Amino acid sequence: MPLRERLNEEMKSALKAREAERLAALRLLLAAVKQREVDERVTLDDAGVVAVVEKMIKQRKDSIAQYEKAARQDLADKEKYEISEIEGYLPRQMSQPEIEAAVAEALAQSGAKSPADMGKVMGVLKPRLAGRADMGKVSALVKAKLQ
Repeated sequence: MPLRERLNEEMKSALKAREAERLAALRLLLAAVKQREVDERVTLDDAGVVAVVEKMIKQRKDSIAQYEKAARQDLADKEKYEISEIEGYLPRQMSQPEIEAAVAEALAQSGAKSPADMGKVMGVLKPRLAGRADMGKVSALVKAKLQ
């Protein structure tokens, strides 16, 4: 079942089960997906939906940091709950050894030797790892290998 369809079905089941917090999180996600579809005038495939999910998770993490800095734990907890709900729509995350193997393979494939070649390596890795690994951590690993 396509990810967008699964999202709709789970929203309906949360509505029927009267799960208010879960329903709110799913509605936010679905609204973000629909907004992107309208903005780009396309119907998103699974990769597009995963990109929206990743963006939402990143936004929520930034919000959590700000809320905790402002001593608003109630709002931070709400954001953490939303992250826990929408993370279920990401593909299985890669383990650290799998990421390291992919980075080593990309380094060999691109022939990168210095930090100036980082763009080449990330260009190879991004399509392979999108949604399956934290690209910030991947970038830091690539940078460390190229030093």
